[in-house]
Amino acid sequence: MSDHRTPLYRRLRNVDMWLQDNKVTNLKLATAKLNGLVLKPEETFSIWRLVGKPTKARGFAEGMVLSNGSFVPGVGGGLCQLSNLIYWMTLQTPLQVTERWRHTHDVFPDTNRTQPFGSGATVVCNYIDLQIKNETQYSYQLQIKVGETDLEGEWRCEQPLPQKYEVYESDHLITQEWWGGYMRHNVIRRKAFDLDNNQIGDDFVTENHAIMMYEPMLAGGTEV
Repeated sequence: MSDHRTPLYRRLRNVDMWLQDNKVTNLKLATAKLNGLVLKPEETFSIWRLVGKPTKARGFAEGMVLSNGSFVPGVGGGLCQLSNLIYWMTLQTPLQVTERWRHTHDVFPDTNRTQPFGSGATVVCNYIDLQIKNETQYSYQLQIKVGETDLEGEWRCEQPLPQKYEVYESDHLITQEWWGGYMRHNVIRRKAFDLDNNQIGDDFVTENHAIMMYEPMLAGGTEV
């Protein structure tokens, strides 16, 4: 009922490929703990409660960790791709996100972007989690795996949903800061439609403020 996929490898400047290889290893270990999860009514899903602490003893490797605007090695690095995917899929369902933390940096330019800036969720073990509560009367199942080229996921429900959703951004703004860099801001909203495609809702989801890790491409005369 809600599926999505994201590429396992990206072309990143000044990032060694072995970090991305290790990220894939970490994703395989984490998805093995989550795949097939059934979220029953009134239950809450927590990434860290299910995945557990990513340690070398459990097989996790040094993957990509974003720290102060740079990619550095860290055990269990790369699991934010997992939380990003689950968060985005959840926004397409009636499930309620009860804990989500935004990324502090905007890492990638908009080239080939398939979803709005700021529609992900960062996680840090023991500090920052992604939690989702099922406040509906139906059970949901999470299907998630590492494919040949993509991280693939899907939320399934035991009953067809009476509505569908469209997630979009508004109030997008880029500002130049006193320290010389740029920040990007937006609001994430979600429209709801019934099965006849009549709009039945338009709700605020979250807002984002992130330091840009690349130079914005501004049209002539654009104010920042």
